[in-house]
Amino acid sequence: MKKLIFIFYVLLFSFFAKADEGMWLPQLLDALNEKRMKSLGMKMDASDIYNVNKGSLKDAIVSFGGFCTGEVISDQGLVLTNHHCGFDAIQNHSTLDHNFIRDGFWAKSNAEELPNAGLFVTFIVRIEDVTDAVLKNVNNSLAENMRQSLVDKNAKQRLNEVKKKLTRAPLSGLF
Repeated sequence: MKKLIFIFYVLLFSFFAKADEGMWLPQLLDALNEKRMKSLGMKMDASDIYNVNKGSLKDAIVSFGGFCTGEVISDQGLVLTNHHCGFDAIQNHSTLDHNFIRDGFWAKSNAEELPNAGLFVTFIVRIEDVTDAVLKNVNNSLAENMRQSLVDKNAKQRLNEVKKKLTRAPLSGLF
């Protein structure tokens, strides 16, 4: 009987459930999502979140160590990230007497901060939609292995084109 009641409630509430999620591309927020976000209570403009040419919240999001994301939360460079992202660094500072994994660590001043050699953050400068370039000459008439080969070739070519223009910044392909 309990199973039947449970199933009834699941079915009843599933009629009211509505998915409102997915990947919102930063450069398309103003065109696709700003009106919806404002109806949900957002007070800022989409350009305050992401603006390719001006300062915006995108400038506070960093790649942490090249393997995680983080957020800059102070004008002195304090960065927050998830525990698992800094686990190795925390573990390297731990000893039997000072187990930072178990007990945590709080630096009360910059002088008490523990350095993490080799750990870095990278700031996002620009996000660009390269779908058209990567899918150039790709069509459904090609065999799947040929499609993938062409996509890989186009992606590599696009990365090389952009790398030629760079003077001092790393480039990551996210496709």
